[in-house]
Amino acid sequence: MKILTIVGARPQIIKAAALSRAIRTHFSGQIKETILHTGQHYDANMSQVFFDELEIPAPDINLNIGSASHGKQTAQMIQGIEAELEKLRPDYLVLYGDTNSTLAGAISAAKMRIPIVHIEAGLRSFNKSMPEEVNRIMCDHASTLLFVPTPAGMNNLSKEGFNLHATAPFTSDNPGVFHCGDIMFDNLVYFSELAEKRSDIISRLGLTDGNFVLCTIHRDNNTDIPERLSAIFSAMIRIADTYGQQIVIPLHPRTSKLLPEMLPGKLYEKLMNHTSIRIIPPVSYLEMILLEKHCSQVLTDSGGVQKEAYFFQKPLIVARPETEWIEIIHNGAGIIANAYEDKICSAFEHFSRIGLEFPSIFGDGNAAHFICSQLLNNSERY
Repeated sequence: MKILTIVGARPQIIKAAALSRAIRTHFSGQIKETILHTGQHYDANMSQVFFDELEIPAPDINLNIGSASHGKQTAQMIQGIEAELEKLRPDYLVLYGDTNSTLAGAISAAKMRIPIVHIEAGLRSFNKSMPEEVNRIMCDHASTLLFVPTPAGMNNLSKEGFNLHATAPFTSDNPGVFHCGDIMFDNLVYFSELAEKRSDIISRLGLTDGNFVLCTIHRDNNTDIPERLSAIFSAMIRIADTYGQQIVIPLHPRTSKLLPEMLPGKLYEKLMNHTSIRIIPPVSYLEMILLEKHCSQVLTDSGGVQKEAYFFQKPLIVARPETEWIEIIHNGAGIIANAYEDKICSAFEHFSRIGLEFPSIFGDGNAAHFICSQLLNNSERY
């Protein structure tokens, strides 16, 4: 079986690593994977060291599209992906998540009648002003096989008219919908032990276990709106001043660029000179794992970091008005504070006072193996 996997950003490459690893260790005689990177996000950390460190196969094809407006970027991706699909004629096109690369892959394959596999299907924030929401909905509705990480995702697809009990053979008109668990949990199980061996970031930064808050902010509806960005960083300063907690912020390049422009001068000066707030450059995936594993709480607007906080059983404060990982909120392990200073501080205080339980809601760490098995099951000739 030939599959073409499309990725466009570093998080997608990390997700794809789990499937590549399952193919390499269990299905190498049955599945041949080609990886195409659109170049949607340029990342200086994506050197050969990045791939070697995580034991990830480097992309076979790179379109080098780069940054552009949504329309221009997606159009260039479609053109490049179509050309590769013509050459390879894969049995499946595998897509992850909700980026413009995901959308471009879905449009290209659907027009060429190549079956689409969508991993992380069924997620909804119910906010179509987010480009990611539009991308994930359109990809789901063009797919032949949908692999869903959570029960909430299954429920979302059912409400949109998907038959959760459809039987093979599966097509885009009769898609197969599978609750498989989260493929990132596969990775975390695998990479957590690797991270402890290969990174010394905790000792290097002089951090102590359970005595710092990890914060990541990068979404444009936070970074590009002065009031929101100011409220988030004011909350961090307040938490550091009131509770004596260190705060570690691996600063996204977008946020770093906009901070001086978007924050009032006095707030920016206080933030940059605060002795309990550690602003550091972007970190590798293994370093991020260690920061998540050893922190006390997580404040983020990242979808991936939200899940990883839960995997490591850390209380989560969501700096967005909604989340697609609603199970975390329903379980009481996360609070949606949006970009409100008082709500962020209140959430931190709440989690400082209570103990939490973290039942298994993201599967058993074998999602990639399940996905490979289902690909083969839907194609009898393999």
